[in-house]
Amino acid sequence: MQVIFESRDADGAQMRELTVERIRFVLRRLTALVPRAKVQFSDVNGPRGGIDKRCQVELSTEAAGTVVIASLARDWRTALDRSLGRATRVLTRSLQRSQKPVRGRTAKLALDNDAMLATARGGSNE
Repeated sequence: MQVIFESRDADGAQMRELTVERIRFVLRRLTALVPRAKVQFSDVNGPRGGIDKRCQVELSTEAAGTVVIASLARDWRTALDRSLGRATRVLTRSLQRSQKPVRGRTAKLALDNDAMLATARGGSNE
């Protein structure tokens, strides 16, 4: 997986190694589906402080398209963790929607088995 890191803030740039590790850890089960991840850090208010650390995560997939999630927090780590959590939930949900429904196939097989059992019972009791 290719991880692209961008930060205009000096403090955010120090988070580069941690960010790459976190992305690889969080997406370890989805690495085959996500060939590219892009993370952008920005400080919304500048040096004034407050809840102004913004983390935007963009996951590019072939099956589900592109998933973009942004979050605001007091510090970079919290913003990153919130963005990654939401991004993985959205991605897994959209991948599940794109798959064929297993329930319909299983229900049909169950009905066919019930019909075969009823026929077999009827034949053995007579």
